[in-house]
Amino acid sequence: MVPDNLYLIAKILVYILPYSLTLLRQRFSAFRHRHVYTALPASETKNVVVIGGSFAGVQIVKRLSETLPTGYRVVLLEKNSHLNYLFAFPRLAVARGLENWGFIPYKGITEGAPRGVFEHIKGEALEVTDGEVVLRNRERIGYEYLVVATGTSSSLPSKVTSTEREAARQELRGMQDRIADAKRIAVVGGGAVGVELVGDIKSFYPEKEVSLIHSRDSLLNSFGRELHKHVMQVFEEMGVAVLLNERPSIPEAGGTLRLLDGRELEFDLIIPCTGQRPNSAILSSLSSSSISKATSRILVQPTLQLADASLPHIFAFGDVAETGGPKMARAAFIQSEVVLQNILAMIKGQKSLKQYKPYALFEGSIKLTLGKSG
Repeated sequence: MVPDNLYLIAKILVYILPYSLTLLRQRFSAFRHRHVYTALPASETKNVVVIGGSFAGVQIVKRLSETLPTGYRVVLLEKNSHLNYLFAFPRLAVARGLENWGFIPYKGITEGAPRGVFEHIKGEALEVTDGEVVLRNRERIGYEYLVVATGTSSSLPSKVTSTEREAARQELRGMQDRIADAKRIAVVGGGAVGVELVGDIKSFYPEKEVSLIHSRDSLLNSFGRELHKHVMQVFEEMGVAVLLNERPSIPEAGGTLRLLDGRELEFDLIIPCTGQRPNSAILSSLSSSSISKATSRILVQPTLQLADASLPHIFAFGDVAETGGPKMARAAFIQSEVVLQNILAMIKGQKSLKQYKPYALFEGSIKLTLGKSG
């Protein structure tokens, strides 16, 4: 039998090698673009508007700024002052003094792009019409093409609510203080955020009693049993108590969790790590039929255009969209290239558009931390 590591490497190389050639072609194309793009007056320039500046939005903005022809520009609408580096938030919610590293200025994402191809507008998009995005301050931004990359909403330690960097840092510091002050801590939710948070708490505070409570029969259930078994082994060695197939109601502060068998467990701090809410409401007035009643995600065609065929100039991808692919940043990067190529094709008047086909082994892989060094 082929060892798991060799099998995985062989499977990924089949995808990585041609993808590497694609990246190389992109670099040559971007270099040429810097020398042929010409900035025109605003009255002669059409907007490709991207709503959302997390990992998905930043990637498509970067690529559009490297490829849009003269007469077009990309406009990023984002409510946050800085890119929130969400991958690090479980660690930043535990370890004191690291929270400054979680917020990255947007000014660097189009570094090297030609003058006039990019504009960043800090503001919250409130509504979308057929041709305009309405901001909360009632400003209206016109668009020729629209890309919705609004992601999902959740609470700490997954995401902060503040849109300004210093206030967001304070949210993380508040979580650090609550964790430091608690002796018995329960984390509810055994996805990636819950697992990483538990590992960090127990690693930085080995003297604390830490429990992980999950509603399924395996942790990280979308990644298979092998990862579950590995995490369980590590947590056993760390002294983390894991309770599976439990779905207790969560009090607002520390308190009592009632289990299915009637047992009651007392904790000083209970941290929910459950539930991601797709930020799809922005399209509700324009095309309610494009929002799934089951998942609240935006329904899209394989071309990542809205399922509503009457709005072919609007695209959605990443965690907010029902793409059929994994809800991972790597998948969003692949999807962004499909959106990019289709927008460029439509600008050129081409009818044949690229379709997104998930490759779960590559797009759905995860880099998981289990404490300081695991």
